[in-house]
Amino acid sequence: MSLSQQEISDEIAEEIRAYAGSGAVRHHPSRGYAPYRSSVLRHPRQPLTVVQDPEAVELTGPAFGVTDVTDLDSDLTRQHTGEPLGERITVTGRVTDRSGRPVRGQLVEIWQANASGRYAHQRDQHPAPLDPNFTGVGRCLTDDQGNYAFTTVKPGAYPWRNHENAWRPAHIHFSFFGTAFTQRLITQMYFPGDPLFAYDPILQSVTDEAARQRLVAAYQHDLSVSEWSLGYRWDIVLDGPAATWIEEGR
Repeated sequence: MSLSQQEISDEIAEEIRAYAGSGAVRHHPSRGYAPYRSSVLRHPRQPLTVVQDPEAVELTGPAFGVTDVTDLDSDLTRQHTGEPLGERITVTGRVTDRSGRPVRGQLVEIWQANASGRYAHQRDQHPAPLDPNFTGVGRCLTDDQGNYAFTTVKPGAYPWRNHENAWRPAHIHFSFFGTAFTQRLITQMYFPGDPLFAYDPILQSVTDEAARQRLVAAYQHDLSVSEWSLGYRWDIVLDGPAATWIEEGR
């Protein structure tokens, strides 16, 4: 029987109390975070097994450079013959290491739901309309200062079956590749002021408040383009005590 939102919210509150009382600082969530039901069932429980020489994987895996990624890849509103529906936005930021140094040439990928909260994927059966002019995927390379930029539409919230009446806040998935295909980090960016934050077990699994706030982009008016798009800034730190939360083992 599916749990209610109140029961899930009670579990979230208990996790927050336990974390606050522990006196420890944990920037990343537990892989077995109970309110996020599918996480409990699918995260690794045994040590990982190396099935191939890691160096060989890096030598033979795919690689991307400036000739492979074009300006069209980073503008999700120009990938079809017509304009997508929804609020056009610009999302930009800087990727740095723990010392604040820019991470250059990083392949950044994003994927997201459309403005109605539906993914262009056959497994998404949410009865919201598909947008024939929006696929919801993009990529770019960071420049010499570690900057990235995307033009897209603001995604909508959507239901998921973690519990009764479960809804995910609007978000964009981000993926970062290092110098090899095996060096991949995945996270999510959220939008400020979303009323669904408190009800979402995935976001709330980051029990450290400061780490959780680092997942929320900031609206920045000087990034907005007159009569074209609203601007959001989201900087990413790849490691260290101020690191952006990364989905580990999920």
